[in-house]
Amino acid sequence: MVGKASTVKTIEVLKYAIDRKPLRFILKQFSGFCKKDNKNRLEVALELYVGERTNACWVCTHIVAPVVKWVVKKGGIAFGVGEEDLKEKFKDVYWRRGLVNVIRGIAKFGVRKPFVPGAPFLVVWNYTYLCNLRCKHCYASAGKPHPNELTTEEAKDVVKKFADAGVNIIAFSGGEPLMRRDFYDVAKLAHEYGMFTAVATNGTLITKDVARKLKEIGIGYVQISLDGASPETHDNFRGIPGVFEKTIRGIKNCVEEGVFVEVSTTATKFNYKEIPEIVDLCEKLGVDWWMMYNFVPTGRGRFIIENDLTPEEREKILRFLWERLREGRKMQVLSTAPQFARVALQMEKEYGESDEIIVPTHFYNPHLHGQLINLSEFIGG
Repeated sequence: MVGKASTVKTIEVLKYAIDRKPLRFILKQFSGFCKKDNKNRLEVALELYVGERTNACWVCTHIVAPVVKWVVKKGGIAFGVGEEDLKEKFKDVYWRRGLVNVIRGIAKFGVRKPFVPGAPFLVVWNYTYLCNLRCKHCYASAGKPHPNELTTEEAKDVVKKFADAGVNIIAFSGGEPLMRRDFYDVAKLAHEYGMFTAVATNGTLITKDVARKLKEIGIGYVQISLDGASPETHDNFRGIPGVFEKTIRGIKNCVEEGVFVEVSTTATKFNYKEIPEIVDLCEKLGVDWWMMYNFVPTGRGRFIIENDLTPEEREKILRFLWERLREGRKMQVLSTAPQFARVALQMEKEYGESDEIIVPTHFYNPHLHGQLINLSEFIGG
């Protein structure tokens, strides 16, 4: 108990110090662009801190870097993380950009609950309306390209604007983004700007060569849609016969290439009874994550609104997913349903008191124990 109280107290003191206007003003000044180093001053300071850079302008080296170092070290102490571990983490450009986003958020908005970053951590970009399938639930009513879709140069300019704004992750979606010939060039550019790059696809176009190319251009996360454990269910929902086998082949090609694969399934009355089989199939295929999406009745989805799950059906699936999660299997199961966390907490109580709880979210299933349970509540979850 003493350890918990001490850690929470440290967090409170750190929050109080960082949330004061003088320090926020300083951090805001540090968030600007350094013309001499051609980069955000905070990024330059972090590169100096971890040893990724040895030279910088006088201001970045002697003014910005010491303050950033102090903030990072205090944060590490508060969360019980050693300085060497911090430096190792922040050698990764994605971690550095993430921290810069956090610091910019503190400078601009203060320490809020829930926290507000300096820029969106994630931007989902509907890169095209062009698609080779005709899915019943498509929120974009994708098929033909929009007459005013961006040119390649315009798309590259958007990527630069995202990077300059401090966005951490770009997820290309659609439509089917792989149908645009310039996708690879634009996605590669996003990766080169230091943004984590992902793509959401139906998987039918992912040959072995495509999977290899996705990895080469820096795609770190491929989301492939699978809405049935059988060709009948999947093909009927996707509107084109014969696509089930192509989707499975696309998943296999990405797994074999070592690309992180998340399979997404939109839960409806069409596939409700097949959910356990779909999860089993994905596990056999070597998928990293399986994600259950809520059906959103927009686009073509508005014509099948009666096929949405009832609250009771959704609750039953979420309880099944939590049981699966509790087994500790290699493949993670997640859901966009916000009530998944509530189901988890209720079922934890049914199983009895525990020093560790699993808190499912859309992006991660953290196992919280001891002081982290209190800290997550303090910070905002």
